[in-house]
Amino acid sequence: MIQIERHPLQPFLPPNAEVLFLGSFPPPRKRWSMDFFYPNFLNDMWRIWGLNFFNDANYFVESTEKKFNYPKIVEFCTKYGFAFFDTASSVRRLQENASDKFLEVVEPTDIEALLEKIPYCKAIVTTGEKATDVLVSRYGCAKPKVGMSEKVHIGNKQYELFRMPSTSRAYPLALVKKAEAYKVLMPYFHENQQ
Repeated sequence: MIQIERHPLQPFLPPNAEVLFLGSFPPPRKRWSMDFFYPNFLNDMWRIWGLNFFNDANYFVESTEKKFNYPKIVEFCTKYGFAFFDTASSVRRLQENASDKFLEVVEPTDIEALLEKIPYCKAIVTTGEKATDVLVSRYGCAKPKVGMSEKVHIGNKQYELFRMPSTSRAYPLALVKKAEAYKVLMPYFHENQQ
């Protein structure tokens, strides 16, 4: 019997967030370099935003260790309104890795409950095929092509659903090309003046 894993992180939902990023589920903890979303040091999420905001892929990397700078990332995400969680709240990991194809979703996340906490949200971003499939099957919207968006109705609101290239190194696209694709989201990020 394969054990059920509950999501190890709380949703990260800054009140000013206009974008909610939804992956599928975090990798096994032994692959983490910090206690936050996209924790695997080989994942490109934080290099993408380092490039797009600061023209430096290593902006969020600890210079002396192979890990990300957790306080710097949390401060950045709070300031610019990046919200994060995943489409699964509990899963069975059919193999001991981070691959989506070996994740069985046991309990999908209550996306409406997340969105109620971020009332300014205008866009939802899925960062992999499984996350996209879970959302599309749940809300019956068209599946966007990678790098594109479709409208999705959740609750009584309409959102722009972006399907972005996976930030995993297993996804066959160079970092610079991934960063270029993610630039489509830049208009949604505004510095919190509070």
